Amino acid sequence: MLMNIKNILNIEGTSQNFAFSVPEEKLDFIRGYVFHSPVEVSGSIANHAGAVVLNMQIDFSLLVTCDRCLKESVQAFSYQTEHLVVRFLNDEENEENYITAKAESIDIAEIAVADLLLELPSKMLCKEDCKGLCPVCGCDRNTTECNCMAKIEFE
Repeated sequence: MLMNIKNILNIEGTSQNFAFSVPEEKLDFIRGYVFHSPVEVSGSIANHAGAVVLNMQIDFSLLVTCDRCLKESVQAFSYQTEHLVVRFLNDEENEENYITAKAESIDIAEIAVADLLLELPSKMLCKEDCKGLCPVCGCDRNTTECNCMAKIEFE
């Protein structure tokens, strides 16, 4: 979603709200994750005393397979991000700290996808205290108690 922000860059106190779903084709390259719902992005871009700030709320759900017990579940995720937007940078070393508004426009969907990639969890759990599968008999230790581990400890 390309957004022209010329007025926001030029006029202090101006702002613009936005809300959209990230098109599926912008997510096709993300491997290892199954999106269960559209990625919804909402937020605003505002000029506060000459500093242009982009605030975004990113909401979506994933179909996840627990890394410990292998159960599938749907989990909702919600992230908030904030970026400073500038017209240009003199020092390319700080490029990752700012969003550059080339031609006085920014692609908010591209920024949202980049932020999403940084926030995606590397370990998926059905619940924080998942006990996983027994390494001996393979039972789900969340629902069944086995004595396999106790037997190993006493031997």
